[in-house]
Amino acid sequence: MEELTRLPVWFWLILFPVLIAQSTWLFIDARKRDSIPWFWGIWGLVHFPMPLVFYFIFVRSGWFGRGRRGRKRS
Repeated sequence: MEELTRLPVWFWLILFPVLIAQSTWLFIDARKRDSIPWFWGIWGLVHFPMPLVFYFIFVRSGWFGRGRRGRKRS
């Protein structure tokens, strides 16, 4: 617990806006893509930078698609 008290004040002042910006962007982008926006928003609010990494891998790359919606059946 002593490690947290050794971090400078500027670190904490920068961390909060970074987490808010990341969470907001993840939520808005996930809502556009119908990909569980509340999950990405909350996760982005409590961690950095892993939510961004996983979001780009799973959602933006299309690795996990939205199923067969929008595809024509033959």
